[in-house]
Amino acid sequence: MLNFKNLAIRRGARLLFSGANFIIHKGQKAGVTGANGVGKSSLFALLRGELHADAGDFSMPPNLEIAHVAQETPPLACSALDYVLDGDRELRRLQQQLQEAEQGQDGLLQAELHDKLAVIEGYTAPARASRLLNGLGFSPQQESQAVSSFSGGWRMRLNLAQALMCRSDLLLLDEPTNHLDLDAVIWLQDWLCKYAGTLLLISHDRDFLDAIATHIVHIEQNQVNIYTGNYTAFERMRAEKLAQQQSAFDKQQREIAHIQSFIDRFKAKATKAKQAQSRIKTLERMEVIAQAHVDSPFDFSFPPPRKMPNPLLQLEAADIGYGERVVLSRVNLTIAPGDRIGLLGPNGAGKSSLIKVLAGEMPALRGQLLLGEALEIGYFAQHQLEQLRVDETPLWHLQQIDKQATEKDLRNFLGGFDFCGDKVNEAVGPFSGGEKARLVLALLVYQNPNLLLLDEPTNHLDLEMRHALSLALQEYAGALVVVSHDRHLLRSVTDRLLLAADGRLQEFDGDLEDYRAWLAAQKANAENPSGVDAPAEAQALSRKDQRKQEADRRNRLKPMLDAVKKAEAALEECNRQRQELENRLADAELYTEANRERLKQLLYQKSLIDQAMAQAEVDWLAAEENLQNAE
Repeated sequence: MLNFKNLAIRRGARLLFSGANFIIHKGQKAGVTGANGVGKSSLFALLRGELHADAGDFSMPPNLEIAHVAQETPPLACSALDYVLDGDRELRRLQQQLQEAEQGQDGLLQAELHDKLAVIEGYTAPARASRLLNGLGFSPQQESQAVSSFSGGWRMRLNLAQALMCRSDLLLLDEPTNHLDLDAVIWLQDWLCKYAGTLLLISHDRDFLDAIATHIVHIEQNQVNIYTGNYTAFERMRAEKLAQQQSAFDKQQREIAHIQSFIDRFKAKATKAKQAQSRIKTLERMEVIAQAHVDSPFDFSFPPPRKMPNPLLQLEAADIGYGERVVLSRVNLTIAPGDRIGLLGPNGAGKSSLIKVLAGEMPALRGQLLLGEALEIGYFAQHQLEQLRVDETPLWHLQQIDKQATEKDLRNFLGGFDFCGDKVNEAVGPFSGGEKARLVLALLVYQNPNLLLLDEPTNHLDLEMRHALSLALQEYAGALVVVSHDRHLLRSVTDRLLLAADGRLQEFDGDLEDYRAWLAAQKANAENPSGVDAPAEAQALSRKDQRKQEADRRNRLKPMLDAVKKAEAALEECNRQRQELENRLADAELYTEANRERLKQLLYQKSLIDQAMAQAEVDWLAAEENLQNAE
């Protein structure tokens, strides 16, 4: 139980929040929300013991195992798998003690340590670490690569895997989805739903919070309030408090009009029926959530594009990839005014590469890219945050685009992105990732493109900015292609889904729930490519065919069954020999000076038996796992 009593936290002279009174009970999963800078990360620092309360009290049970995601990853030479295993601190401690006991030839201690390793499932730890890495998008080959060989985003995934590897009582996750693609977000969501400990989660992904959170801890206006339920329930409760603020009405009506327009256009079209149904569900809950954003500091929109050539862009028979490696082949894509396309596909399938080719950032290996006359592309990608001039200001960046505009007009425009007052004249260097992302988006909006290419535009953005971006994109009159792990954004702004998979780009007939089912089916096929024992197939087989299949199955499993029996026999023999030696070591006469050499010999024999038993246990577990996978 985490108990906060009249708690206050300051950063320097600035009060983050005060009078916080709430309790997080064991096993609860709480989403921590609020605008950037309100104190969410400071709350986590308090829980980790890195920060002390300025007033009030905080208490939690002693000896809690707390896991969190490290923000830095040293360029280590160890493998990715070993780095993740380091997250289980007790495992590493026992392994170190076992190594020391082996060097000291302490047989009794070795036996005790092997028992402790078995209790914490230490012998299956590498397999568990491998599953974590696979779920977060790492290939089996990458598991053996040195940590130093990975880029920054992939190192953050390693840090996340290391935190999940810890058998923690309390897990603290601060924006864990920022460096993940949609597939990894869905996998992490499922993992966290099954997590048995207490979870505190800072996230600006409403779908992610909806699926996981049982409570919402919301920080605003120097106050902390806790709500029961997921994020949608929180928005509904908060909206009731803000229902009198009618300035939200216009924003809500625009969003409703856009969704209703989609429903009216496509509800009778078979290929779009599922997506239309998804929009209807969104519309049903629209009236209770829009009011929760009346006090948003963001207010911007895209002006109408100056020209709209038709088509805007065409990609013909294009192969896309790097060097000799083709990730997407024979791509044919035409983008017309009003198209709103969401790109789906597994990690590495070529989504970002396709966006780069469309943006002119990289050439296609083969094929043609035909650009419409007066095409103006607005391209957003994470690397553009690093291309900002760190020694210059937001106002300066905007002046480079439009040197004729007055400072007053530019200030007003930047105010819509919450760059107000002196903020417009501050150097960009110290800005947070969210502030830099907002500035890049502001520069993009100001240039008035007729084709938007957005690659993960919501990374680092808080919930209010994501909502404002969603509203602006719904009203945008140009064409849009977006890659995003934010499912709410994809549902809100796209009318058409394309799937990049198996080297091809094709229409995806369905919505995001269908895509989740598709991912599950792909994983099942990868784990059981032969489809053996599939119920539908088994029902269609004749009895003769079933008997033949069962015989084939027994023949296929026989080597693995034999390996399990052999491993069990070896384990039993080691156990028998160890028991015999322990009985001999229990003889008090053995510990006299006269029997000193005999004692040393028996202890040495026992250390060898312990090592053999440990190896036998590993062999038995591996044989059992092989058999289970085959079955």
